[in-house]
Amino acid sequence: MAVEELRKFIGKMDEPYFMEIEKGAIKRYAEAIGDPNPLYHDEEYARRTKHGTIICPPGFFGWPVKSRPHLSGVRKELLDAIINAGYKRLLDGGPEFEFLLHVRAGDILAASERIADVYEREGKAGKLIFAVTEITYINQNGDRVANVRSTVICS
Repeated sequence: MAVEELRKFIGKMDEPYFMEIEKGAIKRYAEAIGDPNPLYHDEEYARRTKHGTIICPPGFFGWPVKSRPHLSGVRKELLDAIINAGYKRLLDGGPEFEFLLHVRAGDILAASERIADVYEREGKAGKLIFAVTEITYINQNGDRVANVRSTVICS
């Protein structure tokens, strides 16, 4: 399958899924990454700040309200097509975060994933396919809080 055929996935979007932001989960995440900032665990401290409540460390968007496989939807469809095209090795090219607003305890985020780009480059070992997805997080007030752009490199 040529990269032109894979590009048909560009613009495809999943149905939104919902993420719940719970205080205890924020605290556990902050502990797991070793961040002692009191904004992530001390309710009294957080209440006295401009945020008025506990907020999430950057990169934490809560837990799915309804269980969902990690690899599903349009991303899975695209990666399956790439694998079927003969690209058997996949490498996580990493995420790029754009933080727009703080995520707060009690928020419910709607996350929507779409295929942003598919392109080909020549590497030392041959052709590489780059698959780029974007996830947009919108809070219960309709405010966009973050965008996450991820790249998978396929050879």
